[in-house]
Amino acid sequence: MVTGASQGIGRATAIALASAGARVALAARNEEKLADAAKQIESAGGEALAVKMDLADAQQIKAGFQQTIARFGRLDILVNNGAITRDGLALRMKLEDWETVLRTNLTAAHLCTQQALSVMMKQRWGRIINVTSVVAETGNAGQANYVAAKAGLIGLTRAIAMEMASRNITVNAVAPGFIATPMTDPLPDKVKEEMKARIPLGRFGTENDVAAAIVFLASGEAGYITGAVLDVNGGMRMG
Repeated sequence: MVTGASQGIGRATAIALASAGARVALAARNEEKLADAAKQIESAGGEALAVKMDLADAQQIKAGFQQTIARFGRLDILVNNGAITRDGLALRMKLEDWETVLRTNLTAAHLCTQQALSVMMKQRWGRIINVTSVVAETGNAGQANYVAAKAGLIGLTRAIAMEMASRNITVNAVAPGFIATPMTDPLPDKVKEEMKARIPLGRFGTENDVAAAIVFLASGEAGYITGAVLDVNGGMRMG
């Protein structure tokens, strides 16, 4: 199950997991984009299920996981990727914008994790990967809600990793830096150049850069890694 799978990192991750042999449930609100991504996976010989899911709605989350389990019979990997932004200076941030971002970016990951764990604990095997952000580790002006949610996701990762280690369920996070996605496309060229200047590798990351890290953490080879945050940021934050 990959949330936020209709575009960007989520879509790339779903396709990469399918290429690695996983049967993939793609969850997001945009049914048209989901169907297109699922079609791409199936045309390459993979198996995909498009699941309409609004992460702000607990009932839709529950129904989406029920649909997935009914189709595949098990759940081995959960990628909590879905996220939104409602940027603004903290002093003027509306309560609605604060609560909407926290509900979608953090609370939804908790709810999805609960649904996944109910299956993974019975299997005594599972991989949960939470997509956080470099700004969760560095801070970022104008994004107090987004930064708080993504930082909370790191804490959630470590707490669940502690709780689930005895069940052979690993829980890790990937922290992308500046990645070229539909979310960053609208930024002015000047802003993009200023951002690149902060990256030692001198370029934005790609969706596939992040997807590759997620696929690794979902693999058997990463079985002795849990509670970790894997930075995928071109060196803009080290240590």
